[in-house]
Order: sequence, then structure tokens, then C-alpha cells
Amino acid sequence: MPEALIIDAARTPRGIGKVGKGALADFHPQRLAATVLGALAERNHLNTADVDDVIWGTSSQRGKQGGDLGRMAALDAGFDIRASGVTLDRYCGSGITAVNLAAAQIMAGMEDLVIAGGTEMMSYGATGAAGGDPEARGMDSGNLHLRRIHPQSHQGVCADAIATMEGISREALDELAYVSQQRADAAIKGGHFDKSLVPVLRDDGSVALDHEEFPRPQTTREGLAALRASFEAIANAPADADGTTLAGMINRVYPDLKIQHFHHAGNSSGVVDGAAAVLLASPDYAAKHGLKARARVVAMANMGDSPTLMLNAPVPAARKVLAKAGLKQEDIDLWEINEAFSVVAEKFIRDLNLDRETVNVNGGAMALGHPIGATGAILIGTMVDELERRGLRRALITMCAAGGMAPAIIIERV
Repeated sequence: MPEALIIDAARTPRGIGKVGKGALADFHPQRLAATVLGALAERNHLNTADVDDVIWGTSSQRGKQGGDLGRMAALDAGFDIRASGVTLDRYCGSGITAVNLAAAQIMAGMEDLVIAGGTEMMSYGATGAAGGDPEARGMDSGNLHLRRIHPQSHQGVCADAIATMEGISREALDELAYVSQQRADAAIKGGHFDKSLVPVLRDDGSVALDHEEFPRPQTTREGLAALRASFEAIANAPADADGTTLAGMINRVYPDLKIQHFHHAGNSSGVVDGAAAVLLASPDYAAKHGLKARARVVAMANMGDSPTLMLNAPVPAARKVLAKAGLKQEDIDLWEINEAFSVVAEKFIRDLNLDRETVNVNGGAMALGHPIGATGAILIGTMVDELERRGLRRALITMCAAGGMAPAIIIERV
């Protein structure tokens, strides 16, 4: 079976995901995707006619983010018309899934050169094309029927529920958020992201954004402690046709749980815009075209867990991908668990008994932001860079996704 080689990775900076405030908020999502596709093609001297597919992750596929961004962004980037494209949705896990599917195609011998990644314009999704449409808000009859089978609440309420169930304190969650900001600041100042980061240009060639826009390095423990919990009002507001609240949906499955509210803007992932891509090739194609591999894909896995708690699949996903690879935890040098909420990373570290110095070493989404469909590809590229920078061998990357899922991947530096 051929190996799937990672040749290169590129991403945009993450812009604040608010209209009128973020530097990327007036861009079309297609243009952000085209930015990273174009960068990979240019710096690797690709003949884009050889690109078998562009596999793209985007979670909110409505309006501007509909219409198969994978294909349209490739055309926008000037790729040969023979480079096909497809767009998928596994919610937050879309970016990892795109890379996993690209690797699987290559390992199956069906493709030789694939680009995988994702885009999410949260500034657009927040103002969304949905408006007051009940179907777009998940209140149509089909979704209400599913909610009766598997109650699915709001992710922030789920995060608070898990922290309550696990006995994880507000102080512990805030401490992880503080560490994330400090590590992200050190990584930015140390140039740890420079190899993958490409500036976003306007049509006139001027720079729209060439740096991370979201981090708040001035964050203090005291400042985090002073922030008011964000999800209590949401949890207690009617969210179903019968008046059931979002907290009540969780209580249908966990009736004795009295949810405490710990998560807020400082210990939850940031709302940002961004795009990222990973270039993968077969060994034969790489050898014939002078492409030097930076890493290889060791194993991939997908895992489902409780859709009611929603955020707990990363730990079983990590265990599953380790088993597929025939590896033990001590064989992994670096771990990336997306900081959708502080409790996700904190529970991951505790359940696997990990050395904190090996987890999210450059900070995470609490400091840098989480552009949903793009984040997985960002994290994979970050780990390729960091394995090289530190001279280490293997990294495991995973993340929670809505619906109670988690994709995972192990990569190894070449």
C-alpha cells in the first residue's frame, strides 16, 4: 500500500470573525481558499493539471459558503480546469476529515496528488444567511424528531455540563486558557507559524492581513476570573417547540445533573475567519516530480460518542487511532487537541494522563481562534512545522465535532 506523504502546508492568518471589525470579514470565502491553494501551487511548482482532487471542509455551507468551495476556489486560484474539487462537512472536524480522505485516496492507489483543507468565514456565518428561518436553526420537523431520539444541545452548554460532571473547576479551565494565550504569544514572537502562514491580499495587491488578529497576549489570570459565564442564559431559554430548554435537553438523558456554568469568551474558542490547506502526494509522484516529503500519514480514525454531551469523542478517537497505528501513547511526541472549549482540552489531558508540556505547545483556539472547517488543516500544518522545528518524530491531532464525533490522525516527520 502506498504511503500518503505530506509535502507542504499553508494557511491564512486568522482574522477576527466580526463584520466591521475583522480584516478578512469582507472577503468571499472562495478568495481565502484560493489564497492558500495558490500558495501551495506556486511554492511547490505544481502542474495543477496533475491535482487529482481538492477536498475541502466547510461547516456552514450556505450562501457564500455553498456551491462547492473546493472546486470554485481551485478555479479562482488559477488551477487547470482538470483539477477537480469537492466540499464536505463534519462540522469542526471537517479539516481533519478532508486530509484523512485525501490520504486514504492516495494510500488506496486511486490518486497521486491531492490538496485537502478548509475554509470558514465565521463573520459570514454569524450574520448568516439563515436569519429567522426555523429550518436553518434546526427547528424543522425532522430535526425535532431527531432531538426526541438524541437530544442535542448548544456546544457551550455541553461544555459546562461536562465540566460539572467531571468535577473540573472554573479555576482549572481559566488556567488552561491563560497558558494557551502565553504559548500562542511565544510562538508568534518566535516565528513558529511563519513557514505555513501566507498573507491575504486584496485584488489590488495590497495586504489585507499578514498576522494573527485574534490573540490577546495581555490576558491575565485575574482578567479571566472576572469574566462572566456566557452560556447560562442560553441554557435556560426555551429552545424546543414544547418549551424544553437547552439545559433541559441534556437533562432528558442526565436527569440528576445540575449544570454549573464555567465557560466564557476567554476560555472558549475564538470566532475567526481563515483557510488552510495541506498538499499530499504518493511516493511515486513525489519522486518523479522532485517533491520532498516533510511528513507521512501513519494512521487515521473516526469516532462517535454521545451526541447529547457532544464534545467527548476526542479521547476514544485518540485511543482508536493509536491502536490502528500499533503505537502507544509514549510513541507520540506532540499532541494537538482543538480548544473548542477549555474543558475539551483539560479532559483530554486528564483522561490520557498526558504531560502538559507536549499538548498544544503553541497555544490553541482559545488564543488563536477556531475557523471551523479550516481548523483541522491548520493544526496538521502546525504539527508538521513543529515536529521539524523540534526535531521530533510523531504527532497526534484530533478534535471534537458537533453531533458527538471526532476524527483523528497521526503524522510522522520524514
